[in-house]
Amino acid sequence: MGRSSGVKSYQTIMLENEAFSCFVFYSVLLVIKMYVIAIITGQVRLRKKAFANPEDAQRHGGVQYYRDDPDVERCRRAHRNDMENIFPFLFLGTVYSLIGPSLAVARAHFLVFFLFRVLHTVAYLCVLRAPTRSLAYVVAQVPCVSMAVQVLAAVASYA
Repeated sequence: MGRSSGVKSYQTIMLENEAFSCFVFYSVLLVIKMYVIAIITGQVRLRKKAFANPEDAQRHGGVQYYRDDPDVERCRRAHRNDMENIFPFLFLGTVYSLIGPSLAVARAHFLVFFLFRVLHTVAYLCVLRAPTRSLAYVVAQVPCVSMAVQVLAAVASYA
């Protein structure tokens, strides 16, 4: 049983849209980065014996370890900040990829966002001197704003 000749596979569609394939590459790296932060948060919880749930604290030494810790909270804030910024990027990048940008320009958008989100995370977790984290945040927003403006321009006539 073969496929109908009129139906394209997802592999074909991705290969035909190089900007989308590039976007997928950087998006997967960002999702992996978020998983790494989640793992780091868990490791810091274990090392500092600071658990979010009483049953976890009980399992690791007693309810006295059901508490907050500044280092754990720093990890959690870094993770939350990623969710606040990477999730919108995933939407914007997907739609942007569909409007037919040049591969070079699209790659620059995705690469800048990725690199500066990584720098933001390093600045957050390693407590780098201000304004490193803030600058990384702002620079990572530039490609998002650019993509949003280009998408709006591409679809404005349909509004």
